[in-house]
Amino acid sequence: MKTQTNMAAPAVKRKKGFMFYLKRDWELYALVVIPLIFIVVFKFLPLLGLSIAFMDYNPILGFSGSKFVGFDVFRQMFTSPDFYVALRNTIVLNIFDLICGFPMPIILAILLNEITCAWYKKLTQTILYLPHFLSWVIISAIAYQLFSPSTGIVNIIIGAITGTGESALIPFLTEKWHWAVMYILLAVWQSMGWGTIIYLAAITGINSDLYEAADIDGAGRFGKIWHVTLPGIKPTIVVMLIMALGRLMGSNFERVQALSNTNVTDFSEVIATYVYRVGLGANKFNISTAVGLFQSVVGLVLVLLSDRVAKALGENGLV
Repeated sequence: MKTQTNMAAPAVKRKKGFMFYLKRDWELYALVVIPLIFIVVFKFLPLLGLSIAFMDYNPILGFSGSKFVGFDVFRQMFTSPDFYVALRNTIVLNIFDLICGFPMPIILAILLNEITCAWYKKLTQTILYLPHFLSWVIISAIAYQLFSPSTGIVNIIIGAITGTGESALIPFLTEKWHWAVMYILLAVWQSMGWGTIIYLAAITGINSDLYEAADIDGAGRFGKIWHVTLPGIKPTIVVMLIMALGRLMGSNFERVQALSNTNVTDFSEVIATYVYRVGLGANKFNISTAVGLFQSVVGLVLVLLSDRVAKALGENGLV
């Protein structure tokens, strides 16, 4: 007698559509709507204005009435000596910004991580974060109060100590070479505390067993920093470095405008101030748009190249 066995057919899972998830999580999708509208309105729609870089643009005639001139605007831009001055200053200042400013949050985060007293660590972090919330207008006002050649507190102290009077005064902000040094140092002071947040978060993600193993191996504090902490935050450092390289062509208009003066124009003229002066000052909107487009394209190329190099060296990169 044959026994008939009923084999249950495996249930076929239907792929749920978008409407199912929309009905289930409509609150989450509703929260995303406002940021998406913001991005579309303020990030994507303005990209249509890049067409100004290829027109003999007249605000009265608008996009449709202005004459299309192709790459003639870029030829005007690349033949302007002022553009190359702004480009040179932007690249040089940003390179020194990167050299001096990039390692400081890493060093500071490691030092803060080594502090064992909890209340002192929190107090130190709070004090270091404060400069980030000051605008460059306030920072420049403080800088001129401290480093002014004749009335600055620093120069008054120097004159009192050396006893040489005005001959010993240092033109911190009125001579271009001194100004460049102060420009970099003030940025390091303003940003290094805030930059430690990411690295401190990366340090807290390191497995504590690695530190215990280093203790067993007889490693001291510097040994644990070198062999555990730094390798643990290396991926974060690489990502932050790639993003910093992408900003190599950028410039902070508020920072330059607040700190610059007529004595240091040779060094303080950067792409941001050049775009402002040419675009709004001389009403050459097509040239200022072309400069901005050139700046963005070069920044994108730098990000992609640095990401490719990081992956070639075995790192994860951005994506």
